[in-house]
Amino acid sequence: MKSIRLSICILISGIILISCGNPKTPGQSKSDSAETVETDTSKPLRTVRLLPYWVPSAQFAGYYVGIEKGIFKKHGINLDLLPFDPLTPTATVFKEGKTDFAILWLVNALELKGQGIDIVNIAQFSSRSSLMLITKKSSGISKLEDMNGKRAGIWVGYETQPRALFKKFNMNVEIVPIGSTNNLFLQDGVDILNANWFDEYHSVINNGINEDELNTFFFADYGFNFLEDGVYCQPDLVRTNPELCKDFVEATLESWDYAFKHQEEAIEIVVKYATKLNQPVNISHQEWMLSHFQKLYIPEGRTTINTNLLQKDFDHVQEILMESKLLTKAFPYDSFYQPQVRNN
Repeated sequence: MKSIRLSICILISGIILISCGNPKTPGQSKSDSAETVETDTSKPLRTVRLLPYWVPSAQFAGYYVGIEKGIFKKHGINLDLLPFDPLTPTATVFKEGKTDFAILWLVNALELKGQGIDIVNIAQFSSRSSLMLITKKSSGISKLEDMNGKRAGIWVGYETQPRALFKKFNMNVEIVPIGSTNNLFLQDGVDILNANWFDEYHSVINNGINEDELNTFFFADYGFNFLEDGVYCQPDLVRTNPELCKDFVEATLESWDYAFKHQEEAIEIVVKYATKLNQPVNISHQEWMLSHFQKLYIPEGRTTINTNLLQKDFDHVQEILMESKLLTKAFPYDSFYQPQVRNN
């Protein structure tokens, strides 16, 4: 896979346009009826820097909520959520020691390892890939095999999963590089579009296409469950300050739990932080995003977030990257995944 940061430079202008269409005014705050979070702590307050991989939105709601409600401070952490900078690669941020933790997708983290950045996963929050392919029913593509000989709009830098999927099912699909805009798909310039379930899929619907007019194909259902949001840091931090790592994971879990239980309040907080950075937001889109993130973090059959990174998921992604020549050597699972969850 090519540099994700370079592709983000191409994507950022389109995503802002998608996010800001027809915003509605936030409703009256529900914070009066929300839970009160106890912020007193006997722990010394430690400033911790966290690097997100995108602009302020509900996909990072847990962190904004945790700051606003004092949850991180309750765990002895003064959280500094770094502003997203598309021109500064994550590798550079780690090399220059400008962050303590980062939220990364597993595939991107393995790519960083391949570039010589020594990082470890200390908690895996998403348990299912949100990536999907979308087709219009009017295109006649109702099953995966119907994609053979068709054109697919695929984000620049995100070709690895689609290529692996098409190869597995022996399909000849023309990959058309796109930014974050859905226009080619909406105007029938491509037959297939890749999207996140929590984001671009909703944007397509917001452009006047009903859900019952679309067919969806989740990569996870076809053996390509590339896990997304995980918490990463450099192993020196785990070795020298494991208590801080555990406190950070514990605070993050509590913050996401609060956000999922108080979604209207959480959206108001996200809007507040986005507005500070002059980032336009569409309220209904943020509501969709948060509710779908909950399903990705807490799938059916669970009641809480499970932070385990399973070896089979790690091995599978690494194997695909090796086959695609995006990694030249394999990394041991036990050295890559070093869980920092406190067992009470």
